[in-house]
Amino acid sequence: MKLRTTPDHDSYDVIIVGGAMIGSSVAWWTMRNSDFTGRILVVERDPTYQFASTTHTNSCIRQQFGTRINILISQFGVEFINEFRAFMNDAEAPEISINCHGYLYLADSLAFAKVLKTNQKLQASLGAGTRIMNRDQIAAAYPFFNLDDIVLGSHNPVDEGYFDGGTIFEWFRKKSREMGAEFIRNEVTVITRHGNRVTGVVLASGEKICTDTIVNASGPRANATAQMAKLHVPVEPRRRFTFVFDAAEKLPGYLPLTIDPAGVHMRSDGQYYVAGCPPDDDRAADYDDFTMDHEIWEGKIWPIIANRVPAFERVKVINSWVGHYAYNTLDQNAVVGPHPEVGNFIFANGFSGHGLQQSPAVGRGISELIIYGGYRNLNLSPLGYERIAANRPLVERAII
Repeated sequence: MKLRTTPDHDSYDVIIVGGAMIGSSVAWWTMRNSDFTGRILVVERDPTYQFASTTHTNSCIRQQFGTRINILISQFGVEFINEFRAFMNDAEAPEISINCHGYLYLADSLAFAKVLKTNQKLQASLGAGTRIMNRDQIAAAYPFFNLDDIVLGSHNPVDEGYFDGGTIFEWFRKKSREMGAEFIRNEVTVITRHGNRVTGVVLASGEKICTDTIVNASGPRANATAQMAKLHVPVEPRRRFTFVFDAAEKLPGYLPLTIDPAGVHMRSDGQYYVAGCPPDDDRAADYDDFTMDHEIWEGKIWPIIANRVPAFERVKVINSWVGHYAYNTLDQNAVVGPHPEVGNFIFANGFSGHGLQQSPAVGRGISELIIYGGYRNLNLSPLGYERIAANRPLVERAII
């Protein structure tokens, strides 16, 4: 998408800092609402999205969370994906579906088995199809696993798997622009603030733009954006590694997205397989650090997947990449909503790997804050900034 660098106006009702999946979702949900009659400016520093978290995602969705709000957010995500054409209200919009082979969490200890059982009860109470499987049941369904150390597993084969997030992102941007949202290739370098309100931005190209509301949707750069407004959000870039590989011995069935107790996840991907993990030394990265650590495949991922799936003793890496989680260091959950003291500065940050699947619900929720001053559908206040200020984590026991 070729963008101009100069905005059309010197004043906008809403400025969204960051035009990737979250920012574009906010723009689309806001513009489609007939109760909004204002102007939106989306400022994106790199419209190729070459290094955006959106681009490097594995595009998965799950309901296997340990907190009610995250389950409800993903359930709306499922609805949105399955009814995508209707939401777009465009006959040319494609049908999008979820490849529903589910996530399979494996527990190798009684302590983690207890966590999975507790999570399953919560998920089932909200209508999710999660089931607890003992070792014999896992072996019957997936005979290619080595389960010698496994106590049980948690699996949801209903509305859980991976989807075409790239197409959704494309349509968020396309329809937002058609409805009048303005996207520019530029960078916010200053946020002006008077007392308890932000009042505008200064762009790298020098323009000064006034606004009523700023939405921070700048992914791993969230805190850099917040600091311009003399605020803070505990979000930093963390490197995550993904490898696509072929296996000399193909599995007899589909490999669900399996989370090994050793911290590696893997799944089928067409004729190939995908595996990924964080580094053992999981510290903040520089914003522009996308250095591949090839040792992580040989030293960590391959030994783990070959132990869990003996057929993966003979594999060949086809592709690999490094992406950044926008990692919330407090609790690895999103920070969504206004700052309690600077009410027209709205956070949409810290998704810690869940941004794509949470973008429909978060975009809708933030649009409601912009238009109505409060949530109308799903109450996202458990993810609000107040818990950050109080240093009160929203503990999520199902982080990958």
